[in-house]
Amino acid sequence: MRAIPRPTTASPKPPGLGTVLERNIRALQERRAREEADATFEERLSGKITRFTGSMGFVYLHLAVFGFWIAVNLGMVSGVPEFDPSFVILAMAASVEAIFLSTFVLISQNRMATAADKRAELDLQISLLAEHETTKLVALVSAIAGRMDLQTDVDSEVEELKQDVAPELVLDEIEERSRSSG
Repeated sequence: MRAIPRPTTASPKPPGLGTVLERNIRALQERRAREEADATFEERLSGKITRFTGSMGFVYLHLAVFGFWIAVNLGMVSGVPEFDPSFVILAMAASVEAIFLSTFVLISQNRMATAADKRAELDLQISLLAEHETTKLVALVSAIAGRMDLQTDVDSEVEELKQDVAPELVLDEIEERSRSSG
């Protein structure tokens, strides 16, 4: 498989986009930092535990501890007496650990879901604003074309495009179609 050569210099930022993009990135970073600072001690602790338990370090630690435990209790380590020959204690410890780990994961997932809901709400608001602005631009361009007595192939669609979209009606239609097809 042939490697695609990479450019030796970064592509230039389009004029005006660089500062807007940088401002948006900075604003999002500041927001994330503020949300992290506002997190409770329990949320931060749960996040750290979840990050660690999702790492290879956690896997290596368990390989070492469980491997040693099993080796000792199978009599493979001389000088160390067996303390759990039936592995009941190991099974119990692993079960209790699983209960706590799943709880930490759920706490982290709940926090992530809340953040995702906020981002989805922001996306929706921006999309609705963009739709509204586009509708106004279509109306303005249509008016300009009318004043200049210009005809286009899309004139039949322009009247529909000049109407604002009512998101609640779109949601109602989606729900109605879901009910009738399901």
